[in-house]
Amino acid sequence: MDENKTTTVEMTAEEQAQFAAFKEEQEKKARQQRRKENREMYAQLVDEQVALAIPELQSLSEQIKAVKNTVFGNFRTVLDMKADVMSLTKQSGQHSHTFTTSDGNMRITLGSNTIDAYRDTVEDGIEMVRNYIESLAKDENSRTLVNAVMRLLARDQKGTLKASRVLQLRKMADDSGDETFQEGVRIIEESYQPAETKQYIRAEYKDEKGWHIIPLSVTDA
Repeated sequence: MDENKTTTVEMTAEEQAQFAAFKEEQEKKARQQRRKENREMYAQLVDEQVALAIPELQSLSEQIKAVKNTVFGNFRTVLDMKADVMSLTKQSGQHSHTFTTSDGNMRITLGSNTIDAYRDTVEDGIEMVRNYIESLAKDENSRTLVNAVMRLLARDQKGTLKASRVLQLRKMADDSGDETFQEGVRIIEESYQPAETKQYIRAEYKDEKGWHIIPLSVTDA
């Protein structure tokens, strides 16, 4: 008996088509199953890595917060002394302070981000300035001045008058010598109440290649 003899099964064209369709269906299901398993594996991997990362990042955040509070606390006496010696206050407009070592190789900047804000009395000052300026619009040259001042009085997208523009108004008022103009600008300035948002620290050191910023955020590090 010939054990190596093979048996050939012949299929009709219809049977071959059915077998091909069956085979394709099985392969399709296998692909779908593999994709499902991959999705489940991906979801599990995401869960594991996020669960590992969050506590680490929470710990890092707490460490940064603690160091930040310590640095600001340590510099409180320095800041108070600087304000006293140099007659500086937050109301004077300075919201950042840079301190450099005597050898010039290290420096730290402590500051607060601010948002321009005003008391309601700012409207009185703006109205006074507007009325005075509009009274000058008598010829082409004066209309140019009026337009320039009105642009300085324009508010930004948040409806706030920019402090930098008020400084330009102050110079124009002083140059004009007009008491009404100057009084209006003075009211605007006295209405200024900047709102502090976040405190920040900028640390730098210097070597033979120049100044380098010490990255203090996950983005910069």
